Amino acid sequence: MRATLSLGDDALRGAYVAALARTWDTGELAEALDDVCQRAEQADAGAREALLSIVDALSGEGMEDIVQRLREDAAGRSLLALERLIRHPARGLREPARRTAYLTKAAVPDDGRGRPLTLGERKSLARRPERDAMERLMNDPHPAVIQRLLRNPRITEDDVVRLAAGRPGRGDVLAEIARATRWAHRPRVRLALVMNPATPPEIAARLVGLLLRPELGLVARSPGVPVGVRAVCLEHLQRRPPVRADGDGHVH
Repeated sequence: MRATLSLGDDALRGAYVAALARTWDTGELAEALDDVCQRAEQADAGAREALLSIVDALSGEGMEDIVQRLREDAAGRSLLALERLIRHPARGLREPARRTAYLTKAAVPDDGRGRPLTLGERKSLARRPERDAMERLMNDPHPAVIQRLLRNPRITEDDVVRLAAGRPGRGDVLAEIARATRWAHRPRVRLALVMNPATPPEIAARLVGLLLRPELGLVARSPGVPVGVRAVCLEHLQRRPPVRADGDGHVH
């Protein structure tokens, strides 16, 4: 926690935690992460801030094998706080998996004259600061286009919330939003991702660990959210410190 929080840049913090995850022994790493998760669940401010970087690192590309090893270690040694963070929630019997085949059916933006733009053209447009080009790409079906759009300096938080809340959602696109540190740290974006039933459940479960008590209650009561994700919310609610009010009626 001290080493991570000593770094001033969010992206650098996530990269630092990812580097540790690749080099540390799995058992030692699991114990350290479980300790941070426990403190974060008890509203320790430093642990909650460090947990942001842990979620960034574990959600990054190429971390799936490390997360799976941590998942097995946490289950085998009853590291329950870590297990809640990296759980792969099962879908309910009535919750069909969102198929990536939807990507092939989604409309590809055209050049304004009916010719579909190539992937390369759309990637190039996503970097441009023109607002009209950005609007045309907001519903692009390819995650690589969305990845570049999220880095565009002209995109706003309202734009990203709209992307994260869009229905029907696309899992690959939502995963790109969750990996974009600039936006995934914004509470509105984070909540929109968790509330979207198309967000990959394992990513939603990690983001749940960062939600505040009122947000956890909102997600837990939302029938559109997968059952497994709502169950993780309820577990977190049970472990958060009780809400108290001061003499002026302000809630803490």
